[in-house]
Amino acid sequence: MNLSKFTDYALRVCLYLGAHQDRVVPISEMSRAHGLSQSNLMKVVNQLVDGGFLQSTRGRSGGVALARPAAEIRIGEVARFMEGDHALVDCSSCILRGSCGLVRGLKEAKTAFYQSLDRLSLADAVLAHPRTLSILMGATHAQDNQVPVK
Repeated sequence: MNLSKFTDYALRVCLYLGAHQDRVVPISEMSRAHGLSQSNLMKVVNQLVDGGFLQSTRGRSGGVALARPAAEIRIGEVARFMEGDHALVDCSSCILRGSCGLVRGLKEAKTAFYQSLDRLSLADAVLAHPRTLSILMGATHAQDNQVPVK
């Protein structure tokens, strides 16, 4: 199974916010930390807010934060929401449409994929590797110490 870049970015946003649960994080900060386009992240963040995963705060000290504790957000839930309920393959133009023996197996594979991701919470993912949290926290501090380029 291949996740879209949109879902990839959504998971990166959630991981970053999972490491920074104590504060509201500006989208520009996440953009710099991950080296991603701020406009793309804004689209992803808006969708995550609409899905109830994030809450946003407007204004000068605005940004986003997780809408629920990281331990309550399942990775599969985020991926499933971002990907939508599309079939793994497009059967609309296939000569076997309606008579294919693969359809059931593909549905089962997709279900198993999401069930596997559902076992992992956002908090689990942040703590799964010994360096993940320190890298995500360090991305903030590295930005704070950068000298502005003129």
